[in-house]
Amino acid sequence: MGQRLERAVEGVLWNSRLVVFAAVVASLAAALAMFYLVTVDAFYMVTHLWDYASPQLSAVQRAEIRSSTITHVVEIVDGYLLATVLLIFALGLYELFISKIDQAEQAAGASRVLVIRNLDDLKARLGKVVLMILIVRFFQHAVAIDFRTPLELLKLAGGIAAIGLALYLSHKAEAGRS
Repeated sequence: MGQRLERAVEGVLWNSRLVVFAAVVASLAAALAMFYLVTVDAFYMVTHLWDYASPQLSAVQRAEIRSSTITHVVEIVDGYLLATVLLIFALGLYELFISKIDQAEQAAGASRVLVIRNLDDLKARLGKVVLMILIVRFFQHAVAIDFRTPLELLKLAGGIAAIGLALYLSHKAEAGRS
């Protein structure tokens, strides 16, 4: 009786990992939704650029369109990076808790970036994409700032140096794992 109960409890515990499938489906749906939203944004941004070539625009209006377009491009990159985080998260959860993705392991010439072997792999991949999102956000805010004093430029330089250090340390950490 004891062994049968133990096997039943272990079976329930083992199969409870399948609840993670809900997170996989939700993350995949959110990733697809983000890819859709950002692609629509990119399409409309490109279609509005035809106005940029209009001879009726003044230099100030053209500069406003350029600034707005740069901001939109940064937002698009940010959106695609977020969608990528969600996709990597969905794939990682699936591989860690449910089953290995055979196609990812066997695909000739395919990138290994989506093959998740353990929780540290998932954290490292997500961490890199999150770092890229933060860099893009920093760039987005830096472009919007109207620098008026040398101190503001010095702060920007400090932010850029911090980003460089973060990238250096993340690459150094990766090289140490290899």
